[in-house]
Amino acid sequence: MQNKKKSQRLKHFKRSLLYILKNPLTYLWILLFAIIVLTTLAVYKTETQTESGIETPFDSVWFTLVTVFAGYYDYCVKSLGGRSAALVQLLIGMAILSVITGKVASVFMNMQMKKDKGLKRLKKMKGHFLLCGWRPGFEKILDSVLNSNPDITPDMIVLVNEAPDHIEQIRSIGRFKEINYISGDFSDEAVLNKAHIKDAVRALVISDRSKSYSDLEIDSRTVLSVLTMEGINPGLYIAAELIDSKFQKHLEMAHCDEIILTQEYEHSLLATASSGMGYSNVIRALIGDDAETGILIEAIPSAYRGKTCREYKDSLNEKSGILIGFLLNTGNFHERRKDALREAQKNPDIKKVVDNLKKVKTLKSNEVLLTPKDDFVIQANTKAIFVRG
Repeated sequence: MQNKKKSQRLKHFKRSLLYILKNPLTYLWILLFAIIVLTTLAVYKTETQTESGIETPFDSVWFTLVTVFAGYYDYCVKSLGGRSAALVQLLIGMAILSVITGKVASVFMNMQMKKDKGLKRLKKMKGHFLLCGWRPGFEKILDSVLNSNPDITPDMIVLVNEAPDHIEQIRSIGRFKEINYISGDFSDEAVLNKAHIKDAVRALVISDRSKSYSDLEIDSRTVLSVLTMEGINPGLYIAAELIDSKFQKHLEMAHCDEIILTQEYEHSLLATASSGMGYSNVIRALIGDDAETGILIEAIPSAYRGKTCREYKDSLNEKSGILIGFLLNTGNFHERRKDALREAQKNPDIKKVVDNLKKVKTLKSNEVLLTPKDDFVIQANTKAIFVRG
């Protein structure tokens, strides 16, 4: 094994050496070094016979270093040969400085370009939010996400899509400057790993219009991306948007936590507006992007697990708002599966374990129960739905 490693290192060294020898720049640097050495000797030979102050080889070397790297003369050379050599050194120093400055500027520009285009690898992140896909009006979606989630700051958001030019424009806006971006297909595992999906806590997949995809292709990519995300990070909470409801079953099988059927919502909104009763205004007020008013969903303290709706209502105050219902089976599917296993361990009956797991598998995520009866018993993974003005 050690001999094999030594052989590989030797081959790598030979390849590197061959590359250096074949590179024309190698010979240019050797030529420049030779000219610097020769001019240093010329300065020493000519200036030791004058009153320039150069008396030893060290003085000549020091003069060369200051001339080449600092761009000025530390000694005032007197002879024609010394001045000619010093001029050559000064020109070489200016050329080297220009190359170094250009290289440094190029590196920084390349880093900034990669960052703007979403090609730069992100620093290690944890607990962040993924927003996959792009469509016209994307900045409004971003704005609503930040308004609706006060706990999320722009630097905690990672965008993943194939619209770098549009994202570059969005990130030029002050509020979105700190948002992270990865360019690529969000259904690709390698791209998602660049966005540190294993350490993310939530993801929103919107219908992607970054390219001229058909509606069928858009929904297919959404389903594929959700399956990929679940495979990489089973604990990730995923909300996905669909155009056609026929793909809903696929997302449910993939245990997608929230499914948004945009076109159905639009059709329902238009239908309610046609009644002339002002439903659209009510809906707009209820689902506004203000995190403090409208419909709010809040966690129920664990102390009320197993207690009735009436007992929970009695504990509320005016600031809580009006309780209109409960959201059942909330949280990530895999977290609920772990809860079921923990419950089963308390009573190690294999039949009950299997029954609990089957029950979890058939549960409908985030099921809404409006106007519950007073004797309704609050179970685990239940949240309260309020209307607050």
